[in-house]
Amino acid sequence: MQNAERLPASLCIVVPCYNEEAVLPETFKRMTAIFDDLIARGKIAPSSHMLFVNDGSKDATWQLIAEASETSPYIRGLKLSRNRGHQIALKAGLMTCAGDIIISIDADLQDDLAAIEKMIDAHYDGADIVYGVRSSRKTDTFFKRFTAESYYSVLKSMGIDIVFNHADYRLMSRRAIEALREYDEANLFLRGLIPQLGFNTAIVEYERHERFAGESHYPLGKMISLAMSGITAFSIGPLRFITYLGLMIAMASFIAGAWSLVVTLFTDSTVPGWASTVVPLFFLGGVQLVSLGIIGEYVGRIYFETKRRPHYHIDQLVGGVKQPSGPKNERLLEETNS
Repeated sequence: MQNAERLPASLCIVVPCYNEEAVLPETFKRMTAIFDDLIARGKIAPSSHMLFVNDGSKDATWQLIAEASETSPYIRGLKLSRNRGHQIALKAGLMTCAGDIIISIDADLQDDLAAIEKMIDAHYDGADIVYGVRSSRKTDTFFKRFTAESYYSVLKSMGIDIVFNHADYRLMSRRAIEALREYDEANLFLRGLIPQLGFNTAIVEYERHERFAGESHYPLGKMISLAMSGITAFSIGPLRFITYLGLMIAMASFIAGAWSLVVTLFTDSTVPGWASTVVPLFFLGGVQLVSLGIIGEYVGRIYFETKRRPHYHIDQLVGGVKQPSGPKNERLLEETNS
């Protein structure tokens, strides 16, 4: 717990937003109540605040953020020049925010705000990174629960260091944030990147709620894209799978060829037909196309890494946010995320 001689840390909560006008008023209200309570009890410093990152929203999200920043001492806003996707918007907030400790959370109020104090206590106990982990997935559909848990299992099997059932609800100390600043890769997958930092870590479990309002901004297509980013950014397992598959097919082909030779030389039971020719051709053609696709995925990501394009551009800041001046310019994989 917090040492009596320790000054309360300044907290910044980073909230990436994309078309969240339906939920933002309630998010402002609930988070403000959390800040009032934590400051009154000396858990965090009065300079603590929230930083809402507008990721190119097409609705009134930015207008709500700008208006709230004028009336609330806690609310600040950062507007990106265009939509860059959740991971880039989140990193933009992390690299811009001030504060001794930084917590990232989505705007939809699905993550339990009561876990914020538990994360802060874990930090005061010595943790530089505190992961918010779902205690269950009972609010998910069977399909989403099955695919999500299978995905975490696949990543683990490929040797990727990832926290099971953890998304992007986490606390990071200032030195962890500065360490993250040195990672300048374009293919950004934060939930796989953060464990690479090391430092002392802790886990806080919480129950995930239903979305308060609005619609999910992570449909199946974006979930698959994020999954591919996680795999290709941290593992060459798919490339090794191609190698093993090629070896198995070569062995099967050798055995089939030997069997055909024996049948032809020593028996009269051979029946000419198209299946013995067409089926292997289709099979090998499919394997080759899949293999080329996997290799192309890696080559494409190498291509974007070598371009070294800026990660994002900041269009506007409100609420007293200062322009970041890190040792490196933030860079972004130049792809369409809208």
